[in-house]
Amino acid sequence: MKKYIIILLAASLILFHSCDLDINDNPNSPTASLVTPEYILPAALASTASNIVTYNSYGSFLVGYQLPGKGISGYGSTYTYNFTSTDNTGLWNNVFGNLRDYQYIITEAQDDPQYALFAAVARILKVFNYQLLVDTYGDAPWTEGLQGKENLTPAYDDDAEVYRLLVEEIDAAITEINENAEAVGVLAIKEYSDPLFGGNPDKWKQFANNIKLRLLVRASGTTIDSFVQSAFSTFSADGFLKDDVSVNPGYSASSTQNPYWTGLHSSIAGSITTAANYYIPSKYVLTFYNGTVLQDDVRGALIYKGYPSVASGQLADETNNPNSPDYAWTGTGVADDDGTRVGLFKDRTQSQPIFLASETYFLLAEAALTGHTLDGDAKTNFEKGILASFDYLNQKANGSYIEGVNPEADLGEYLAENAGNYLADYDAATTDAQRLEAIITQKYIALNYIHGHEAWNEFRRTTYPRISGTNATTTFVSIRSQSTRSDKLPVRQIYPQAEYNLNANVPKVANAFSDPVFWDKD
Repeated sequence: MKKYIIILLAASLILFHSCDLDINDNPNSPTASLVTPEYILPAALASTASNIVTYNSYGSFLVGYQLPGKGISGYGSTYTYNFTSTDNTGLWNNVFGNLRDYQYIITEAQDDPQYALFAAVARILKVFNYQLLVDTYGDAPWTEGLQGKENLTPAYDDDAEVYRLLVEEIDAAITEINENAEAVGVLAIKEYSDPLFGGNPDKWKQFANNIKLRLLVRASGTTIDSFVQSAFSTFSADGFLKDDVSVNPGYSASSTQNPYWTGLHSSIAGSITTAANYYIPSKYVLTFYNGTVLQDDVRGALIYKGYPSVASGQLADETNNPNSPDYAWTGTGVADDDGTRVGLFKDRTQSQPIFLASETYFLLAEAALTGHTLDGDAKTNFEKGILASFDYLNQKANGSYIEGVNPEADLGEYLAENAGNYLADYDAATTDAQRLEAIITQKYIALNYIHGHEAWNEFRRTTYPRISGTNATTTFVSIRSQSTRSDKLPVRQIYPQAEYNLNANVPKVANAFSDPVFWDKD
């Protein structure tokens, strides 16, 4: 308990100095100078976990995971997609605030080499966060960013070039860990400083490989494809982390609870959130559970209240959408005899995932499909990705299962029920296009209401899962879309107005329907 008190105290300090700051603010504030990297790191990780919840909610509106129920107004740009420089500004501002924390650690290590391992970890997390920004906005200030008062108007680097530099940064961070893990005079990362891996350098290197894999898979076939294809042969020998990568700085049901609960369920005092009170899933996403596209009663019940009779609708259909039942994502029959729960909302103290094991397996499957067999073939990783999804949903907050639950048996039943349907039965796919569609569709299912932003990224990159027409069961597109594109969707967010006001180098973006991110092939 003592280590968690220390971590949460550090979190309160760093969140204080990170709030409402612009990227050009000086990171070396007096508050920050009072703490050292071993206290900055856990607090920064807590901020990263919280930001992922925000990104999930943003993406969930765009891919049909969530939408407002009957008569809920006030969602103008969410319904029209006509995003401006005043919409979703936290996606940029909060991540850059977090990046300042990681840059602070890196800078401290330059002055004090005993913190070399902390710097290596901070570099990995810096890459993780920059990818969030590039995938959402495109060009970003990597080369000149995060320099504080030394450069108040950083230039923006081309998004494809940033991706290339992120891959190189991952390689450099792994090298830095290898060079310093047992070096004399270098501080080891203790468990209290690391609410992600408890100071395990091998897991940090594996996680770095996961991030690199995501970067390379997403950038395949783009303007940097030559670099990407070569980089597939440069992974470190540490392998990939095949566990859910989850942060837990000591979440408490009486003080600082898991941010997923705070944002999407209720406060510690029990006050219901807007999401839990007003939102429902789309009819589209339910087709992957109720037999319309795929049959998946196990995961359907683990996720949705009242399954299979789930209140659902279509984005912006205020007239015909049903009322929200409250807490629509709390599952059906998910409580054990002792009151502990499984599903999405397990416990207020549950760890917050920032990179799911299922995503890792699906990335490995796609890499193998395209000729890069890094760790197992495409089919094996495809099925392991589905299993990892069952496993995550079936686990309690402490990692145990309700007696009699067997995720492997659930997987077997799922594959049998959907035999012959190539979206679940990999052998039924007859073309690489169908195999890719199966991988991305299963990723969409696994990411449901956990990492909506990643589902949105993958849809823009691949156009999967497939949508068509205007019927609520065949598309997640808003009925009030103002998009000028044929698919009636946006392709990006607009940089915050505060950035335009402070820096003439911020790219001018006409609207949310043009200037897609470099990997968006459609």
